[in-house]
Amino acid sequence: MILRSVFTWIILLLLAIANGSLRTFVIAPQVGDLRGHQISTVLLCSLIGTLSWLTISWIKPSRAGHAWLVGGLWVLLTLAFEFLAGHYLFGNSWEKLLFDYQLFSGRIWILALITTFVSPYIAATSKGLIANH
Repeated sequence: MILRSVFTWIILLLLAIANGSLRTFVIAPQVGDLRGHQISTVLLCSLIGTLSWLTISWIKPSRAGHAWLVGGLWVLLTLAFEFLAGHYLFGNSWEKLLFDYQLFSGRIWILALITTFVSPYIAATSKGLIANH
């Protein structure tokens, strides 16, 4: 289950990178940076939910705790990539990396992390793979 979860997260990563490129080159030039960030975040949440729905039967969590474990793993991998690769590989400052977490400035990136965490559980329960409790 863990290996399948990591493989699925790699697909999520690729979708997030494609989404970021779409935001940078298409969406933000049309609507501005903040609105582009918001649209892109909502789009990514939709992609995360869709991929969770499509892959949860393959990942096979057998209990609610397993589905939450998948979501937690995905969030940890996302944060590790975002901050470690973002800072050490791509040279972004810590301030720049934390900028998208400024909810009161309209930055709603936290919704993508919340969606990442809850989507495996929602997908697994809605498909009847685990009991809903």
